[in-house]
Amino acid sequence: MGSKKVMLGMSGGVDSSVAAAILLRQGYEVIGVTLQIWQDMDEERQKSEGGCCSLSAVDDARRVANKLGIPYYVLNFKDIFNKTVIEYFKEEYFRGRTPNPCIACNRHVKWQAMLDKALSMGIDYIATGHYAKVIQDSKNGRFILKKSVTDRKDQTYALYNLTQKQLSHTLMPVGDYTKDEIREIAKEIGLSVATKPDSQEICFIHDNDYGKFLSENCDKKIIPGKFVDTKGNVLGDHKGIVHYTVGQRKGLGIAFGKPMFVVAVNPENNTVVLGDDSEVFSQTLTASDLNFISIEKPVDGMRVNAKIRYSAKEAPATINVIDENRIKVVFDTPQRAITPGQSVVFYDGDVVVGGGTID
Repeated sequence: MGSKKVMLGMSGGVDSSVAAAILLRQGYEVIGVTLQIWQDMDEERQKSEGGCCSLSAVDDARRVANKLGIPYYVLNFKDIFNKTVIEYFKEEYFRGRTPNPCIACNRHVKWQAMLDKALSMGIDYIATGHYAKVIQDSKNGRFILKKSVTDRKDQTYALYNLTQKQLSHTLMPVGDYTKDEIREIAKEIGLSVATKPDSQEICFIHDNDYGKFLSENCDKKIIPGKFVDTKGNVLGDHKGIVHYTVGQRKGLGIAFGKPMFVVAVNPENNTVVLGDDSEVFSQTLTASDLNFISIEKPVDGMRVNAKIRYSAKEAPATINVIDENRIKVVFDTPQRAITPGQSVVFYDGDVVVGGGTID
């Protein structure tokens, strides 16, 4: 097992809190940390906003750490979060894409930056409260990311881009439990967060109004443009491409007499393409910025189950290799609202094969 020290990311929620208790039972020396990423608000807003990294989350995590008798620190990761998550988030929307900030945060902040900090302190492992499992393949030595025991809470979709080095230093103790079991453990040991609800929002957008956030925090101006159909006919005016994503039906701001859906967002000519529901389906996609876990690189023609968003169901597909960092994915049946900027993640049973960003 190597070092018995582990740095645990604590969000103040029940999952990471119970993760601390499980690690202690397993004999680890646990150091709890919360990553401070959103500190330019006044104290009142920090308490109510900021999701897993708000001041209220810090207070909850500190109380849990005191209860369990482990050291606890708050690490200032504001700059790295701003550079790798918020700036990426803003840029993607202006490119007509729909970003996934949680995946970017996992990749650059919770793993790369936190692991670097842990290693610099002589701590060999980091841990989180994610519902996933890490094992080492006895045949080839590769570290494998597997689904948690409960599909309802499985979070591997947002973790597909972890590297072999990161996985080799990662512990995910709640992956062997259901959510109900985690809450029951929390009650048994008297943790105050046992019934705390899960955070559902993006941590830096408390009201889920992406357009408002972008208009208030970007130097770029949001410019209105035209709705067009798939043949290029003008249908009306839109309020700026950042307000729309593929598959969207509500919030278009204009009535068409029938249901209309966003088919594509084109930053080149500032248009949003609309169509009926059948036009939102597609059978192929291309992806880049690839990362593979269970294998070193994809094999042309390999079969997988592919997932195109966190809430989507897996679907059988074939991977065709275009070049070293680009693939084409062909689904057996058309998929609804394949969205540029989101991730496609590949599975072989409960094993994460890898994934990439949809182009």
